[in-house]
Amino acid sequence: MNVEQIWSACLGELEVLLSRANFNTWFKGTKIAGVGNDNIVISTPNSFTKEWLEKKYQPQICEVLSKRIPGIKSVSFAVLSQAQILKNNVSIETREDIQEGDFATNDKEIDGLNPKYTFNTFVIGESNRLAHAAATAVSKTPGTTYNPLFIYGGVGLGKTHLMHAIGNEISKKDKKKNIVYTTCEKFTNEFISLIRKGKGEKFKNSYRSVDVLMIDDIQFLANKESTQEEFFHTFNALHSKNKQIVITSDRPPKAIPSLESRLVSRFEWGMIADINPPDYETRLAILQKKALEKERPVNNEILGHIAKSIQNNIRELEGALNRVMAYAELNNSEPKMEDIKQILGEPIINGRQRILNPKDLLKKVSEHYEVSIEQLMGSRRNKELVYPRQISAYLLREELAMSFPRIGKELGGKDHTTIIHACNKIAKEIRSSDIIKHEINIIKEKLYSL
Repeated sequence: MNVEQIWSACLGELEVLLSRANFNTWFKGTKIAGVGNDNIVISTPNSFTKEWLEKKYQPQICEVLSKRIPGIKSVSFAVLSQAQILKNNVSIETREDIQEGDFATNDKEIDGLNPKYTFNTFVIGESNRLAHAAATAVSKTPGTTYNPLFIYGGVGLGKTHLMHAIGNEISKKDKKKNIVYTTCEKFTNEFISLIRKGKGEKFKNSYRSVDVLMIDDIQFLANKESTQEEFFHTFNALHSKNKQIVITSDRPPKAIPSLESRLVSRFEWGMIADINPPDYETRLAILQKKALEKERPVNNEILGHIAKSIQNNIRELEGALNRVMAYAELNNSEPKMEDIKQILGEPIINGRQRILNPKDLLKKVSEHYEVSIEQLMGSRRNKELVYPRQISAYLLREELAMSFPRIGKELGGKDHTTIIHACNKIAKEIRSSDIIKHEINIIKEKLYSL
């Protein structure tokens, strides 16, 4: 295994531990630049990133590297040129190469799949039981059960984990299977790039010859007509040959804006399974399992406090646990309850109590439905605008406890009777439709994410 493969695996683990914003900000452009006897040098794109990684993330980076490379005790950082990095690019005997482990039987590495994401490492609760059962069934008989499998849910709830688990399990049972994992964004970029170069047939052949196609974040197909057309034909080609298709999204098919009805229909051919935010018991079980995996026992009272404080994102949950463990290691003692608030920071502990204002709320709703704030506040009454406007009114009422006249004012001077009707309509739909309820939860999660 070469250094690029090792660092790619490490980044996959770090991405789970950190928020998406922190990961993208501080780890983009980093590489393993050199390997010493017990030290690894990480190359950073600039000195500011170098200093920040040294200060904030050195323990986590050292931990994920030491799992894969025997004898690593320290990590250092440097701003190096590409030439310097290539000069030091060597193959390394990793822990996976020399030790028996959970993934030792899976010799074939699939580009983009994290071998740590297996069904054994997935914690099952009421919020994800259906999705887990469907994913397990697909991994046992790909192409015949639930095809396609469409998993949807908010950020950091385990959709990608289940998708990777399917790929890893199928590969372990049959290494000859041609399994492709990609993101919708990457699929789109590849399509555009090869079409421009006149290599459209190469693109078609590469995706239509697979046994299992897994596409993450399919909602990014919205408003991309040419890519939707290509994916439609790719879907048909694979499905007609009983090749397995697995798709994830942050919302159900019908809620993806500007998605062609024929694609919505095909996404609904198989199984649609949602993942909701985990309940307290599941959150606590996740923390206990993670602490056990790392062989670092943490007081149940502290785990319970973290589980109560962070309710909507498993990545944030695991990130909080890692910070507590890092504190314990650095101070050689387990933190007390009074230390937890300082360790985790105010924004994490207060999670759902983040102070919102109408402007922030309308911005998030407009981004979710891909309309402008001006359109939300306008008077046009086409369906694409009326529904987001009603959602805005409902959330302003529920989350900010605003009066009906004040909501009307925030939405461009609407009459308070219009606002009352909107709030009642959405409340009724939430009670009668799990899809609408889930959609509201997704928007709320975006409101309170940092």
